[in-house]
Amino acid sequence: MTYYVDCKVDVTGNGSKESPFKTIQEAAEIATSGDEVLVAEGIYREYVDPKNAGTEDARITYRSEKPLGAVITGAEPLNDWEEVEPHVWKACIPNEFFGDYNPFNTLVAGDWFVAFITAHTGDVFLNDKSMYEVLSLDEVRNPEINLRSWDKDFTVYVWYTEQEGDSTIIYANFQDTDPRTAKVEIDVRENCFYPSKEGVGYITLDGFTVCKAATQWAPPTAYQEGMIGPHWSKGWIIENCEVYESKCSGISLGKYLQPDNDNKWLKWKYKDGTQTERDCICQAQLDGWSKETIGSHIIRNCNIHDCGQTGIVGHLGGVFSIIENNHIHHINNKQNLAGAEIGGIKMHAAIDVIIRNNHFHHCTRGLWLDWQAQGTRVTQNIFHDNNNPYDYLIRKESMQNLGLGEDIFIEVSHGPTLIDNNLLLSDRSLKVPTQGVAVVHNLLAGALTTVGRGVDNGAKTMKSTRYTPYHVPHRTEVVGFMSILHGDMRFYNNIFVQKPLRKVYEGLLGSFADNEWEDGNFTVGTVPYSGYMTEEQWKAEFEGYCGMGSEPSDRYYMPLPVWTGGNVYFNGAKPADIEQDYTVDTEHEVYVDMKEEDGEWKLSTNVRDFLPKGVSMITSDTLGMAFEPEQRFENPDGSDIIFDTDIDGAKRSGDVTPGPWA
Repeated sequence: MTYYVDCKVDVTGNGSKESPFKTIQEAAEIATSGDEVLVAEGIYREYVDPKNAGTEDARITYRSEKPLGAVITGAEPLNDWEEVEPHVWKACIPNEFFGDYNPFNTLVAGDWFVAFITAHTGDVFLNDKSMYEVLSLDEVRNPEINLRSWDKDFTVYVWYTEQEGDSTIIYANFQDTDPRTAKVEIDVRENCFYPSKEGVGYITLDGFTVCKAATQWAPPTAYQEGMIGPHWSKGWIIENCEVYESKCSGISLGKYLQPDNDNKWLKWKYKDGTQTERDCICQAQLDGWSKETIGSHIIRNCNIHDCGQTGIVGHLGGVFSIIENNHIHHINNKQNLAGAEIGGIKMHAAIDVIIRNNHFHHCTRGLWLDWQAQGTRVTQNIFHDNNNPYDYLIRKESMQNLGLGEDIFIEVSHGPTLIDNNLLLSDRSLKVPTQGVAVVHNLLAGALTTVGRGVDNGAKTMKSTRYTPYHVPHRTEVVGFMSILHGDMRFYNNIFVQKPLRKVYEGLLGSFADNEWEDGNFTVGTVPYSGYMTEEQWKAEFEGYCGMGSEPSDRYYMPLPVWTGGNVYFNGAKPADIEQDYTVDTEHEVYVDMKEEDGEWKLSTNVRDFLPKGVSMITSDTLGMAFEPEQRFENPDGSDIIFDTDIDGAKRSGDVTPGPWA
């Protein structure tokens, strides 16, 4: 059955082509397995709550007739403004207008959120851009440029809200714009396309523009919501969509509501957040979290940008998913939200998730894989400009929450995590307080950071080890918990290029010596792994050991070995002292630049002119298994990987060269 929707009709019909529904929700109430909902071009100011699930063989498809022409938005226009003094405008909105959820009376809050300013879930938009919330009417009168922001010139467009009786009052400074005639909107809805109940699976959302929702902070220990999301179900496809201006997260593949453990760290305080997160994982398993019931989603060909917390977020609910061919950019660029959980993608438990052929840029943190990146593969992606704003404000005291930024952050996971055939071009390529990672055939023009640290929980004087779970290979069932020993890393056939250090970073060098979360390293190469053991050296520590009765030893708690081979270093990039079969090129000066020209990003480099040939073809057998889960670096179906395909899909054969290109 095909249902038709057109918001431009005067009166809603029966859903036929000749007499379409006026709202998408009318179709969402009755669409069942195998049905298609075709939505005409227009603006749909509604919350779509799909009521029924499809099946694996008969999906329910919601499709915009014109690509990106149907707009689902959580915002409403607001042009009833009164100028109370020069540049200061006032709007008075009865609270009944918002119904059960008033985003201008709801604070952003949750575990790992740092409330350095008061932030409401609502926003005010001028010409599709969210303005900046301030804390007083005086700041509306006299706005100052916010140097934290990437878009500092727009930070003087500000608003402030307060409650007055049964009304919401918004004061705003639109500079020289008259809001009575301009495009001004405010958030009124929390979600745009999101089932209110769990288990509504096998839905396709194709070709929509989805924007401007008052979403709440989405940590791993809470009910995680987004503007779009499957809400703890299986088999969604979100494709060909533009997703932007969510207060917190654009798309959620996240956790369901656990009433007795929802932001428990914030609410109860007596049990640490990492322990409540472990509890969440075990509770999910008791509640039926499995490969058969949850995950296996696809997000592809989407343009995801200008969201406050994440473009895509998820804990537990995103397992076995594919995220491919997306453009993810300008996330948390306002820098008005702070804390952990921020990134272009932030996923916990990305078990057997494939992240490929995406373009991440201008996200302070591109991709953050936190806990249980087991079987995760990050391949054929482009990362650049994932760092702090250029020369606006970078000070040590402002780095406490996000650090200095990087392309990929892998945190306290046991692996196996595979990073292959990517361009990693930001100031820091990989943040790796973790183990069980293989880095193969990449170009890294940024440093490795937080090696050997970042795994304790920040207690003042007590030991506060973070124990994280590992799972049955290619399943969700938990096998055990263990601390991070470090090491268990593999670096094969990569190109390392040392870029000039940004001047703004020079004053930070050496200032992070005692920081658990940040080491301030900008030297490109595997050099942070100097002092680690090779496999042979590590195994030698166990020779003659016979278990109980032997002399006490650190052998079970020392860092694991590191494997290397076929890497090449340019411009002063440095190998580790245990590096094997590598090349340091001191003869040639290479450049690697990514620039935008006429709306397209283009890479300019001469590094391919100077690459050695004859390095080994890497396979799953080369990489072996990640130590703790005892799982090989392999495909989700358990088959071997041969790294014979490059970043562009071309085949490697004959003389193999380092880096992402065949």
